[in-house]
Amino acid sequence: MSGDANLPDRIVRIDLDLASIGPTDVNADHERRVAIADLLEGNSFRPVSDAVGDTSGPYALRLAIEHDRLLFDVRLEDDTPVRAFVFALGPLRRIVKDYFMICESYYEAVRDAPLAQIEAIDMGRRGVHNEGSTLLRERLTGKIEVDFDTSRRLFTLICALHRRAAS
Repeated sequence: MSGDANLPDRIVRIDLDLASIGPTDVNADHERRVAIADLLEGNSFRPVSDAVGDTSGPYALRLAIEHDRLLFDVRLEDDTPVRAFVFALGPLRRIVKDYFMICESYYEAVRDAPLAQIEAIDMGRRGVHNEGSTLLRERLTGKIEVDFDTSRRLFTLICALHRRAAS
């Protein structure tokens, strides 16, 4: 984000649907908490205006998985509804599954693998995460404008929700 003009176009509160999140391990819980903190610290988020009107933020965002679909419930900071967007999970499933698998390999490697192996797995993990973030950003095109860092953090949170949906 740069300049005061962008301040309204940001998320100031994020709510993850507790029914969508199941029990997680320590690593996944840590990633989720860090993603939320980083997202709130700095993000660029603006629903694309439509015929209903132009509602400027800042925004509160609720993420949930309902009926096997990803829900982005966008509200103003005072909880006034702005717009809800629903996305099929299908296009994200493969990348989320790949991300989970490589994260498991990474966490196992951290315990006792040589540093070079850990670094290689981490590079792969970041690559898959970037791929998921890019796909998410493409899926949001025409609905919500986000920068790449915001997309990365949102992808992490979607993975947290997807863990429950997959179980």
